Amino acid sequence: MAATLDEITRAWLQEPRFWQVATLNPDGSPQLTPMWADLEDGLVVINTSAGRIKEENLRRDPRVSLCCMDTEDPYHRVEIRGRAVRFVEGEPGVHVMDRLAQKYLGTETFPWLAPGEVRVAVYIEPHHVHRVVGVEKFRPGVLPDA
Repeated sequence: MAATLDEITRAWLQEPRFWQVATLNPDGSPQLTPMWADLEDGLVVINTSAGRIKEENLRRDPRVSLCCMDTEDPYHRVEIRGRAVRFVEGEPGVHVMDRLAQKYLGTETFPWLAPGEVRVAVYIEPHHVHRVVGVEKFRPGVLPDA
């Protein structure tokens, strides 16, 4: 079931903020990459190249987590957990990358497209959103009663 993104999380996704994207390697270990991200029709969208580890990981196991912290206040952070629900390759994937380049670089197109590279837009349905401002509180029952 899709989670609702609060106003701040939506704003952060629409701003040129870097998101740490975590996928799972075949052995279960985490793989982490800083990424550009955006919001499209309620889905988080990232872009990568075919054959990258994160792309292969998400096709095998669609679970993903994205985390972003406020550069002005690193104790303010947002985590989005979800599932990759759609992969868009080729020219449509390039168009998504161009849109991200406009947002993050201010250029009309993505300037580092390599000859023969296949771009892949990955659409992520958020299932859980966790936003923390300040020091995170302990869950009930974690600390013994004082």
